[in-house]
Amino acid sequence: MPKLHPKVPHYDHCRVQVIDFLEGSFTPDEYRGALKAAIIKYISRYRLKGTPLADLGKAQTYLAWLVEFESKEAK
Repeated sequence: MPKLHPKVPHYDHCRVQVIDFLEGSFTPDEYRGALKAAIIKYISRYRLKGTPLADLGKAQTYLAWLVEFESKEAK
């Protein structure tokens, strides 16, 4: 199922969103690792870039995708 992204122009550049491509191309463990890495990336630097709430929101989005993925895997 395609992921919902914020409405910013660079997300509409390609026909397929990168995160959807990764989910379809990676093994479950690779995809899980990519999501976990993104969560760690945004959490670890959220106060350093001047956009803490934006970065926390991004971490939250990746966490929601990980929860969604794990829910599908559990079925």
